[in-house]
Amino acid sequence: MNEKFFALPKEKQQAIINAGYRVFSQNSYKKSPMSEVAGAAGISKSLLFHYFRNKLEFYLFLWDYCAKVTIEYLTKYQCYEQRDLFESMYRGMQAKIRIMKKHPDIGTFVIRSFYETDPEVCGAIQESYHKYFNFKASQTLLNLDPEQFVPGIDIKMMYQDMYWASEGYLWEMTQRGEVDVEQMEKDFTQMIEFWKSIYLRKEG
Repeated sequence: MNEKFFALPKEKQQAIINAGYRVFSQNSYKKSPMSEVAGAAGISKSLLFHYFRNKLEFYLFLWDYCAKVTIEYLTKYQCYEQRDLFESMYRGMQAKIRIMKKHPDIGTFVIRSFYETDPEVCGAIQESYHKYFNFKASQTLLNLDPEQFVPGIDIKMMYQDMYWASEGYLWEMTQRGEVDVEQMEKDFTQMIEFWKSIYLRKEG
């Protein structure tokens, strides 16, 4: 990574990162000019290229930053330490909401990047995504108590099903425009309660 970028004050780094998320979340990779990113960040285009060699490097940096900050927050909220899957999911929701308050367009960027078809970036994005998903799933499932679920359930399949449902929900939210974080928290809380009513073993 470009050391000159990381030498900037944290506030300036965040302004450039958020500008990138905003611009790339509004259009495809090909139709997102770096001049627009620079303008949104309040710097010149030449200065932006001083920090990142080209658009591809900056785009993949934004993707990798998202993955790293997500793991950082999930760890901070102790999501991987929980034996209760739904407690882990609730903590994960809280962590992601905090991330989205710091980087308002990060969720839309992730969804758009996942479905990006430009050959310059789609291969790298898909490879990174599956590596990240496998890490997240293995860490989440590692400490789970299987006795909490209804007998005979495929825990890995259950987790994958809920994960896909969550991604589908986020996609729907991004299609409506700017993500409403407060509404997202309410909806996810309802979804978690619904999943608990289906998958958890009934007492007595």
